[in-house]
Amino acid sequence: MTTAMPPDLLFDLDGTLIDSSAGILGSFERVLAMHGLAPAEPLTAALIGPPLAVTLRQVSGLGETGDDALLGRLVEAFKADYDSEGYRATTAFPGVADGLAQLAGAGSRLFIVTNKRLLPSRRILDALGLARHFAGIHSRDETEPPAPSKAAVTRRVIGQHRIDPARACFVGDSDEDAAAARENGLYFIHAAYGYGAAGVSSPPAAVLKDFAHLPGMVDAFSREDCALPERP
Repeated sequence: MTTAMPPDLLFDLDGTLIDSSAGILGSFERVLAMHGLAPAEPLTAALIGPPLAVTLRQVSGLGETGDDALLGRLVEAFKADYDSEGYRATTAFPGVADGLAQLAGAGSRLFIVTNKRLLPSRRILDALGLARHFAGIHSRDETEPPAPSKAAVTRRVIGQHRIDPARACFVGDSDEDAAAARENGLYFIHAAYGYGAAGVSSPPAAVLKDFAHLPGMVDAFSREDCALPERP
């Protein structure tokens, strides 16, 4: 059977490849205590995903009009704690290490597109032995000013790496990931394990319930006569 070139794959990081909840929530708890604050809501994995300042406003109780100077101190304190200790508690979801090795070995180019800051992203991927599989690791804060959205980072990655959107997939767990795919003409594969168990609001091209199934899904997509379903 004739096969086409394997597709390029763009991955969200938190909740798709890694479970960083223990490290992030531990850093939130320590930083709030350091500043004499109690969490304004339970510290659960549901908080993970948005940019850091957005979540810190939420968990500190500052709200949209709260003390910007205090928010700035909380952000810097979190960075110092997480970048030195918190990130060490991160684990990869089952099947990720072997799955990424299979995908890269089959010829797909792999990329990270994340809201997570670039420094801890690289440290985590290095610590877990996953960085070697990626042709690019990209975040909102790798440019100055930072990118306004994950969709904007995705657009930049597509241009920088000359990705053909018609032969590429975005794998993620959230509505923000789905929007980044949709706005850039990419197929969206919903990572429905981990943080993504609640689902997304618009139908994805495919649903991934176990990362170990992704290489087979991508292999099917790469065959000329067996593509993913039509994009919604």
